[in-house]
Amino acid sequence: MTLKEVKPGATIKVVKISGEGAIKRRIMDMGLTKGVEIFVRKVAPLGDPVEVTVRGYELSVRKADAELIEVEIVR
Repeated sequence: MTLKEVKPGATIKVVKISGEGAIKRRIMDMGLTKGVEIFVRKVAPLGDPVEVTVRGYELSVRKADAELIEVEIVR
């Protein structure tokens, strides 16, 4: 499952970040690293962007980037 597919209100954990090079580095620089828990706050009506809470701050992630983040649901 990817971050793009998660419904609002779910808490998830990052399993893997796909992609390579600058895109992967940018995602990791935002604090989305393997093992970190993320709370999905809301998803825009057309699915872009996804608003999440990670490491104590809010972050908006583009749909294209959210597809690269593999996650598992914690609760």
